[in-house]
Amino acid sequence: MSKSGFGQIYRKLSSKLLDLVVTPHVLGEIPAEPAVLAAQSEDSTSPPQKIVCYVMLNHSRSNALVVDGETRRLKLHPALNPLVLGNHTEKASMLFLQHRDENNLLNPPPHAFPPRLLRLIEALEQQPDLDVELIPVTLLWGRDPEKEDSWLKLLFTDTWSTPSKVKQLVNIGLHGRQTYIEFHEGQSLRNLIDYAKTTHPNSSPATYITSTLNDYLDAQREVVLGPDLSDRRNVMHGLIKAPDVQDAIRRESIRGKVSMVEAERRAIGYLKEIVSDYSHSTVRFADVALTRLWTQLYDGVEVHNFSTVRELAKDYEIIYTPCHRSHIDYLLLSYVIYKRGLMVPYIAAGDNLNMPFVGQILRGGGAFFIRRTFRGNGLYTTVFKEYLYSILSRNTPIEYFIEGGRSRTGRLLPPKTGMLAMTVHSHLRGRAKPIVFLPTYVGYERLMEGATYVGEMNGKPKEGESILGIVKTLRKIERIFGKVHVNFGEPVFLDDMLKQHGADQITVERNDAPIPQEVSDAVNSAAHAIMENINRAVVINPVSLLSLILLATPKHTLDEEICVKQLDTYRKLLTALPYDARMQVTPLSGKEIIAYGLKLKLIKRVKHVLGDIIAIADDQAVLLTYFRNNILHAFVLPSLIAALVEHNGSIRRGDLINVIRTLYPFLKAELFLKWQDEELKDQICAYADALIHAKLISEDAEGNLLSPLPNSENHNQLVVLAAPVMQSLERYYMTLALITQRGSGNISTRQVEELSHLVGQRLSVLYEFNSPEFFDKALFQSFIKVLTEQGYIGKNEEGSIVFDDNFKNVAQYANLVLDDVTLQMLQHITTFSDEELKETLDKVAAEQAKKRLKRKKK
Repeated sequence: MSKSGFGQIYRKLSSKLLDLVVTPHVLGEIPAEPAVLAAQSEDSTSPPQKIVCYVMLNHSRSNALVVDGETRRLKLHPALNPLVLGNHTEKASMLFLQHRDENNLLNPPPHAFPPRLLRLIEALEQQPDLDVELIPVTLLWGRDPEKEDSWLKLLFTDTWSTPSKVKQLVNIGLHGRQTYIEFHEGQSLRNLIDYAKTTHPNSSPATYITSTLNDYLDAQREVVLGPDLSDRRNVMHGLIKAPDVQDAIRRESIRGKVSMVEAERRAIGYLKEIVSDYSHSTVRFADVALTRLWTQLYDGVEVHNFSTVRELAKDYEIIYTPCHRSHIDYLLLSYVIYKRGLMVPYIAAGDNLNMPFVGQILRGGGAFFIRRTFRGNGLYTTVFKEYLYSILSRNTPIEYFIEGGRSRTGRLLPPKTGMLAMTVHSHLRGRAKPIVFLPTYVGYERLMEGATYVGEMNGKPKEGESILGIVKTLRKIERIFGKVHVNFGEPVFLDDMLKQHGADQITVERNDAPIPQEVSDAVNSAAHAIMENINRAVVINPVSLLSLILLATPKHTLDEEICVKQLDTYRKLLTALPYDARMQVTPLSGKEIIAYGLKLKLIKRVKHVLGDIIAIADDQAVLLTYFRNNILHAFVLPSLIAALVEHNGSIRRGDLINVIRTLYPFLKAELFLKWQDEELKDQICAYADALIHAKLISEDAEGNLLSPLPNSENHNQLVVLAAPVMQSLERYYMTLALITQRGSGNISTRQVEELSHLVGQRLSVLYEFNSPEFFDKALFQSFIKVLTEQGYIGKNEEGSIVFDDNFKNVAQYANLVLDDVTLQMLQHITTFSDEELKETLDKVAAEQAKKRLKRKKK
């Protein structure tokens, strides 16, 4: 038998054996074949204009066989088929950048280029009409970025080191089902040769090409494995010796009047409290456990726009910035990223989660812990900043919640920029990769913490995290929680933000260097862009749509037929005029959405001879406001148009635009809306046209927008659409009434915030508003801030609010939206005598003092 014949039999037998134990998972996109590649075959006499050659880092027969098997399965050109290049033929369509010479390990040749690459370059120079498409390939047996002393870990998974034959056999046996393969974008060999000759004329093209492909595949490997990490002990040792930390230790010694040894002991204690202890075994355990948990808990986890993440991971340091709605968020996001073949991000977790056992598991999964406040502790601040700098310097992806804590109302909370500012500060100390923030929307259909949130928004104290709380939560696992959606939004590039504010050339030398104003401005702009982009990636699920509609009705009930039509109308409106290109809308019809809500036991059907009625299930109304608020921003502009048209019966387009422009800054700040003022007119007109098309409103020859006839089906639909914006307007008017009633210069901003909060609570109880946002101080603070920014109010020397007639005019716009009964009720409930005001504020001050005392005792 010929040598080549024996080789074919050996290859086929080896492939069959590998197929029994190896199941590669393909990551990323499958490369498209060159259009003329079909002309290439072993017995073809007419060569193609371009042929394919796969490129891998390290020589390995098993790697070659796996890639060959996958290329055949995916109907690509087989990797181990001959490569025919005109009058030149290679035995296989694959080359390895690094060969291990078993006979010369101590003294490898100084410039060992891949022999096949040299021959291909020479063949192309002799045949200028041909080209070779190089397709880089990454193949990993397991995924572990650690370098540990443990021989078991070294044997059991793929790391940055090149495996020996023995280790490769162990890899095949242990990780055959955890093998990952990714085909990267093809590169023209001829273009690489031409570029090398132009930019590096004094060296051979092979030098540049080998180096470029090596760097490219190393970068792709880092995307999956993460950087080459040391263990926790070595990380801490390096941090404690950092010059800035040593300076902080000296300052702590002087300030605290303690020895240097004691000051260093404190710094080490802070490091132990903060530093992650990433463990691949923990991640693998979490993978198995969470797969079972999601299967039991949810009907499915749906991921949208992950291609954005994969593309950015190659060239950027990714900072994942999701919204924060549940403790499930960080588990879910890490799981989604890991299952799609990228490195698990390090997560900034609140120190309230650093509980026995739980804290260690989270730390092993990449969590590092951060205190709620750094105030008054310079040593802790320095230690934490140095650790964050070390993570970013190693290009490790990070995840943190820009809202700071979990939202209790379903709306995005105002951003807290502490972590964001420290991230930017670290970047300016020493730029590694450019940084990109990745806003991520997480949407649920039921919440594990739902009952807790309702209690907290009704005045109960916030529950602290505990082992007992986790056990209680685990008891809910048998319940059905519907689907959960993870949607990756439009990225925010840090360098772009720095450039916009003239801060792109600024550098900082030290850990404790102050942040210049230009950088602070860039941080604030980045924070708001992240929030807006989270909302751009909104997922309109069945539960949020049902909540939006049923909560808009007086008794939270609706005729089933009308409910179906309203659901279908909303879906058509979103399809015709989507809030953003990344928005996802449920594919279910109105009937299917109602069936889905019944399955989750969030709504109920009341049988009736004249037609069934759909109602919110008992005790679910307050909780459903949470899901309504998740999507409120996507409907607030059409809702405001509907409210203005319905309340006035007829309104000119020009007047409609003017009123909305006045109110828009407040809604934009509250809901992180995406449109700038100059875009607003076109957007208002587009929504008005969409409502006309849906027959919810009409337009006469003079350009007046008209409401349908009262009690008609279209009018009823318009009333339901108008409702979502009403509570925001009621809150605005309530605060305006409080300020107006006291008069200019007679009440402070802080007092208005406290009174608005108290009046909101009273209003919700008295009039059954069933809306947690009437308890949310942040919304009142945001409104007052925008009033100040827009110039409607100011402060005098005593810190009291002052205003003129221009401020009173804003309140008049309420007459165009709110009915007389609501206006009178709000006027009544916000009227305080001087004695009542003093008594109320004294009670608030006493309550706050009591809370501060409790915190100090803790």
